[in-house]
Amino acid sequence: MSAEAPRFKLSAPRSTPTGVTQQRETENPGTHAAFEFVRALAAELSAGRVELPSFPEAVMRVRQVLGEPDSTLEKVVRVVGSEPALAARLLRIANSASLNPTGKPIKDLRSAITRMGYNMVRSASMSFAMAQIRANSKLEAVKADLNSLWERSILVAAFSFVVARNCTRINPDEAMLTGLLHGIGKLYVYTRVADHPELFGNAATLHQIIDDWHGEIGKAILENWGFAEATVQAVADQTVWERPGIEAADLSDVIFVAVVMASFPADPVALQLALAPLPAAARLGLDEAKTAVILRDFAAEVGALQTALGG
Repeated sequence: MSAEAPRFKLSAPRSTPTGVTQQRETENPGTHAAFEFVRALAAELSAGRVELPSFPEAVMRVRQVLGEPDSTLEKVVRVVGSEPALAARLLRIANSASLNPTGKPIKDLRSAITRMGYNMVRSASMSFAMAQIRANSKLEAVKADLNSLWERSILVAAFSFVVARNCTRINPDEAMLTGLLHGIGKLYVYTRVADHPELFGNAATLHQIIDDWHGEIGKAILENWGFAEATVQAVADQTVWERPGIEAADLSDVIFVAVVMASFPADPVALQLALAPLPAAARLGLDEAKTAVILRDFAAEVGALQTALGG
C-alpha cells in the first residue's frame, strides 16, 4: 500500500449523465444492492486496499523494481527468478518467433529480459498475474467473463500498440501495457461479485455496474499501484467522448480509440463509421487511409501478442 492512499469518490461516472444513477434506483429494485456493492468497493479503494485473489506478489515486486530509477538488470533478474512460473513464461516469450527470428534459443533470464525490454517484461508480468486470477477455482462462476475480458484486453493492447506507433510519438510499448490494463476495473468487480450472490441473478445490473464504474475503479487501482499518471488517466478516460481543452492527441485518445477498434477488428466499414464522430479519432488523424493501415498492422501484431501474452 502506498503511504497516501488514493481517494475513490462515489460520484456519478463521467460517462453517465447526471441523475441517471438515481433514476435507475427507482426503476430497478436491484439497484439498491448494486449501490451498496459499489459503496463497499469505494471504501476498499479509498483505504488503499486493492486485493485481487491469486495475484502473485512477485508481479508487484517486478513492477516496483522496474520503476526504480536506479534499478539494475541484476536486480530485475533476481526478482523475476523468485517466481519460477513467471520466469518460465518470460523465457518462452523471449524464444517466441516474433522475438527470436533466428531460432537460437535463450536459456537464461538475463538474456531473455534484455531481449524483451522492460516494457514487454511489465506487460508479460501483468499477463501472468491475470492468468493466475482466471485460474482461481473460487472465481469459477465468472470464468467465462474473465476469459472474455482477457481476450478483449489483448485486442485493445494490440490496437493501442499500432495506433500509438502510427499516429503519435507515444511509446508503443507503454500504450500496449495501458491497453492491456484498460479492463483492470472490470477485473476487480468480477473478483468481488462472488461475495455478493444477489448480483449474480441479475446480469443486467452487474453489467451496468461494470459499465458505469470500471474506468474510475481502474484509475484508483492503478494509482494505488503507482503507475504513471498518463496510464492512470487513460484508463479513467476510456469512455469519455469529450475532453474540452485537449488539442494534441495523447495516451487517453489512443486507448479510447483502441477500445472502439476492438469492437470492429475485421469490419473496416463499420469501424470507420464508428470513428467518424469521435474527437479522439480526429486528433489522431484517423481518416480512411490511416485506419486501413492500422487494421493491416493490427492483423500482423495481434497474433504475435496473443502468442506472447495469451495464457
